[in-house]
Amino acid sequence: MKNSQKYVKQYFEPQGVTMDWAKKSYIEKPPVWCSVDLRDGNQALIIPMSLEEKLEFFKLLCKIGFKEIEVGFPAASETEYEFCRTLIEQELIPDDVTIQVLTQSREHIIAKTFEALKGVKRAIVHLYNSTSVAQRTQVFKREKKEIVDIAVFGAKLCKEYREKANGKITFEYSPESFTGTEPEFAAEICNAVLDIWQPTADDKAIINLPVTVSHSMPHVYANQVEYMCKNLKYRENVVVSLHPHNDRGCAVADSEMGLLAGGDRIEGTLFGNGERTGNVDIVTLALNMYSQGVEPRLDFSDLPSITSVYERVTRMKVSERQPYSGQLVFAAFSGSHQDAIAKGMKYRVEKGVDTWTVPYLPLDPADVGRVYEADVIRINSQSGKGGIGYILETQFKLVLPPKLREQFGYHIKSISDREHRELSANEVHDIFQRDFVNLRDKLNVLEAGYEEVADHIKGKVVIEYNGVATTVEVEGNGRLDCVASAIKQATGKSFLLENYVEHALEEKSSSKAASYICIVSEDVGYWGVGIHTDIMTSSVRALVSAVNRLL
Repeated sequence: MKNSQKYVKQYFEPQGVTMDWAKKSYIEKPPVWCSVDLRDGNQALIIPMSLEEKLEFFKLLCKIGFKEIEVGFPAASETEYEFCRTLIEQELIPDDVTIQVLTQSREHIIAKTFEALKGVKRAIVHLYNSTSVAQRTQVFKREKKEIVDIAVFGAKLCKEYREKANGKITFEYSPESFTGTEPEFAAEICNAVLDIWQPTADDKAIINLPVTVSHSMPHVYANQVEYMCKNLKYRENVVVSLHPHNDRGCAVADSEMGLLAGGDRIEGTLFGNGERTGNVDIVTLALNMYSQGVEPRLDFSDLPSITSVYERVTRMKVSERQPYSGQLVFAAFSGSHQDAIAKGMKYRVEKGVDTWTVPYLPLDPADVGRVYEADVIRINSQSGKGGIGYILETQFKLVLPPKLREQFGYHIKSISDREHRELSANEVHDIFQRDFVNLRDKLNVLEAGYEEVADHIKGKVVIEYNGVATTVEVEGNGRLDCVASAIKQATGKSFLLENYVEHALEEKSSSKAASYICIVSEDVGYWGVGIHTDIMTSSVRALVSAVNRLL
């Protein structure tokens, strides 16, 4: 990297800003949302969407709750024109949704745009031309006045064509490449357009300030927005719109700071699709607000299905680490993270907490259609006892004692490490069943009878050990003690019964019981688990399982 000196600052820091917006800690209300998936997003696809795919995507955007949707550049191609006409002629636009179309400042293009809108109830005509120093000097080779003349020419034509059109037509103007434009000139050209349109309270105009290419840190863009808000004419009748791209990975930050600085509206796409590094990701932006207690007025409660439609019609892939929507964004592999999440979830249930403060999860996965058990705790060689225990408890109702949870956790981690892969919840359960539950490969209790005598129990236990059945008569303090004594006699093994825990697997009288027993031999603990509808039988099976692990 030896050529950094060839890069120079291409943005302009406005004068006279106070940065009062920086004192705010969160966005208090959602902006007006405008999806540009069908125009800006579509033009960036390797294979642009077909008419049928665009119609499906449009319906999805309406279902999510977008009230303004940019549907294309009708004069750019027949496909774009046909899509606009299909929406209007087939009456597919809901009454509370306004479509938006893009146009350059050329008469034949503006004429074609208004032709495409014939019969529309409500629409936004979005006029733009480039204003940056780089565009003026390298592309158009024109002076500032000539650039202003282009914008004014288009603004006048739009106004003339609107007078002959039916329906409610709103105007929007973008000084394209705004962030590379001198703030004073950006204000000058926008005000020149506004002087033509003369916005009123009943006929507001939109001034869109695009981060066509991201050149600066987010606070610089916010200062540019603040400057424009203070220097635009007719400000009370102007909707200030933001359209950030993500070249520096700052589109969400640009948007959030720009809204704090006075922006009223956001143009972006689902999951941030768009030219180069993309547009601002509206899913992330909206759910950032949601996670701060602000209702975004967009419905992402079934994010998996939205993601599915998006990936199918755009042929794009949502990254596994994409905020809120990626497959792994709620997943915890780290043992300490899993333990904290499991305890946080349990705390909410035990305390009846309504607010969301679970460690490591900034948003409740259920709010966006994700499932705790499938999405949150993921098991691999980095996982811990807490996460593994959480899966067994929440999905399979097995509440392991702490020491067994620790022992089984190490067992699972070693398997994942050896096989070098993630283990599913069902695989974890299968391993638990295979290696800890109802074991009887070397030793089994075939039959047991008990008789109470004075202050103790007499037992007759039939034990099968290495394929040979033996009847053992013993005495003990209880039935389980009798079985333990019989096993010691039959096997010649010495052990102490150290820990015993049991619980029902369901809340009904006929449910199975799970028993957990730990025996200690030569200072090593061996856990076994028994499951049966009869609690005594499950206890015996747990003891037998523990001894089989010892053997």
